[in-house]
Amino acid sequence: MIRVVVTGASGRMGRQVCHAVSEQEDMVLVGAVDVANVGEEVSALAGIQAVGVKISNDLARVIRDTGPGVVVDFTQSEAALDNAKVAVAAGVSPVIGTTGLTNRQLDELHALCEEKQVGALVAPNFAIGAVLMMQFSRAAARFFPSVEIIELHHDQKKDAPSGTALKTAELIQQERENRPAPEPELERLAGVRGGDYQGIKIHSVRLPGLVAHQEVIFGGQGETLTIRHDSLSRESFMPGVLLGIRQVGNFRGLVYGLDRIIETIM
Repeated sequence: MIRVVVTGASGRMGRQVCHAVSEQEDMVLVGAVDVANVGEEVSALAGIQAVGVKISNDLARVIRDTGPGVVVDFTQSEAALDNAKVAVAAGVSPVIGTTGLTNRQLDELHALCEEKQVGALVAPNFAIGAVLMMQFSRAAARFFPSVEIIELHHDQKKDAPSGTALKTAELIQQERENRPAPEPELERLAGVRGGDYQGIKIHSVRLPGLVAHQEVIFGGQGETLTIRHDSLSRESFMPGVLLGIRQVGNFRGLVYGLDRIIETIM
């Protein structure tokens, strides 16, 4: 049995993870951590059968008391790195869905994981379809000279652009040959053409009613190609989260992106 602690357990994603873990035959939810609803039974928040787990605000203590193998983190970027450090220092593998971690923070976590010989997973997106969207975009980048990315999320998402959009741009850029510099553009409204990642325009939309969506639009001579993925509910992320929980212990060091996990089992 894989013993799992969930941080950010009171949030929408955290509750969904608690629910998903509780339904697995090879996992057991042993701890829940958050700064909100401390002392409450997680079963009442997540809509699951009573598991005897109350929300705590002390991750280190929960790890000492419950002996988990994996800590799943869906908090905020300010807390995610500290939570991961606590987990790795205790020999526990973090699975992190929190976005907004910088490259410097990822490097720091990777070094700590290698020192402790612990596996960690940071995934910008846990939806299997989103991973495929990124891979399809990478393949298309070899054939189309121009591309722009539009990512759309709920209005509570604080970071922009999304980690998925940045990861997609990175993958596309890896496949692109040297492109001539684009002609200068006149923006009559500053920022209207979006952010720029090595010549790839990224546009972020934040609106209530959305969950997580992304379009990658390629342009070529006389044609366009649009690759789109839509997460219509947070349940769409659970198969990827569960896959990460099951596989992260097979690694040493930091793995970035669910695609790396999928590649190892294909």
